[in-house]
Amino acid sequence: MSHRPYYSGISALRAGLTGVCPRCGRGRLFAGYLAMAKGCVSCGLSFDFEDAGDGASWFVMLIAGFVAVGGSLFVEVNWHPSYWVHAVVGIPLAVFLPLVLLRPAKGILVCQQYATRAAEGRME
Repeated sequence: MSHRPYYSGISALRAGLTGVCPRCGRGRLFAGYLAMAKGCVSCGLSFDFEDAGDGASWFVMLIAGFVAVGGSLFVEVNWHPSYWVHAVVGIPLAVFLPLVLLRPAKGILVCQQYATRAAEGRME
């Protein structure tokens, strides 16, 4: 009989999108907008393993850039609006879309690190 506490098998994708602890699914992953919490208040998991680096930023730049530029090109080819329409639509899209996507992307990467036990490479 094991004396370890039971933890549900929450998926890294769900935990990252909702910003909860990757082990128990109850504690908060973030202390601020992008600042990581020190650990889970529910199960006690330390988030010292977290090293997302610039990975989330790169994914978000690729996705948001494709959507913003692709959307602007689609609007231009189909309707030929004036430049102020592109500014009114394109600039907020290019600014707010990355802000919306950055936190879930970082959460997913951190939860994937926990799920796969990713660690810094070491030479033996």
